Amino acid sequence: MRAVDSVSFRIEEGEFVGFLGPNGAGKTTMLKMLSGLVQPSGGGASVLGFVPWERKDAMKRQFALLMGQKNALWWDLPARESLELNRVIYGIERPRFNAVVEELTSLLDVEDKLDVMVRELSLGERMKMELIAALLHSPRVLFLDEPTIGLDVTSQKRVREFLKGHNRKAGVTTLLTSHYMGDIEELCQRVIIIDHGKLFFDGPLASIVDRFSAHKVLHLTFSRDVQGQFEALGEVLERSPLSVRLRVARARVADVCREALATWPVSDLAVTEPSVEEVIRQLFDTVKK
Repeated sequence: MRAVDSVSFRIEEGEFVGFLGPNGAGKTTMLKMLSGLVQPSGGGASVLGFVPWERKDAMKRQFALLMGQKNALWWDLPARESLELNRVIYGIERPRFNAVVEELTSLLDVEDKLDVMVRELSLGERMKMELIAALLHSPRVLFLDEPTIGLDVTSQKRVREFLKGHNRKAGVTTLLTSHYMGDIEELCQRVIIIDHGKLFFDGPLASIVDRFSAHKVLHLTFSRDVQGQFEALGEVLERSPLSVRLRVARARVADVCREALATWPVSDLAVTEPSVEEVIRQLFDTVKK
C-alpha cells in the first residue's frame, strides 16, 4: 500500500494552506517528503526550487518543520541555550538573533521562560519555544504538523494569533496539519484534503460546506412551550420547551419551514450552514467506511 499516491498540488508564496485528512491518510509522510526527511519511491517535488531529499544547505536555511509531537529543543538545557545552538547552526549574527528572540518571546509571552530548562516548561510554553526555534532563521517556507496539539484553549488562541500575524507580516508560505478545526478555520483560506494517500479535495475552505454538506441547520424559537414531535422534520440536535435545533436535508428546508410556521407558534426562525468542523467530521466518517 502506498503512503502517498500521485498527490499533486502547488502552493504560492505567502499562502497559508490547511492540509487535512483522517488518521493514516498520509499527511505526515507528505510533510516529511517535502522536508527531505523521507525520499519517495517515485515522483518528484520542488520546494523553493530544490528537490527536498537532496537536502542541500541552501534549502535547509530557508524552510522549517515543526512537529507538535516531536522535540526539537534540547530537553536538559535552558531554552535560551537551545536557541543559541540554533543560532550557531544557522550562522545567525548576534544582533539579528537578539532582535528576533526579543520580538518572538514578547509576541508569545514567554520572555521570562528563556532561562528555564526545557523539561520544566509547560506543554504550551515548550511549544512556543519550539515555534521560536523554527522561526529563528526567518524561513520562507514553514511546515506545521499539529502545532497546537495538547495545548489549552488560551495557548491555542495565542499560537494561532501569532501564526496569523507572522504570516501576514513576513509572508512565509505555510502548510498546516491539525486535528483542531479552530486552527484551520482561523488560519487557512484554502485546504487540501487527502485520504488513503490520494488527493480528495483542493480548494477554498468556504466551499467545503457547499460541496460536501447535504444538510442545513434550522433553529426554531417558540412564543410558548411546545411539545411537538420534531423527528419527522429532521434530526433533532438540541431541544427545549421554547426552542429546537434540527438538521434538515437541504432539499427539504423550504417545506420544513412552511410546516413549522403552520403548526407551531414560531417567534423566530433561522437557517444556517453547518460548521466546517461538522462537515469535515462527517466527510472523514464517510471516507473511512
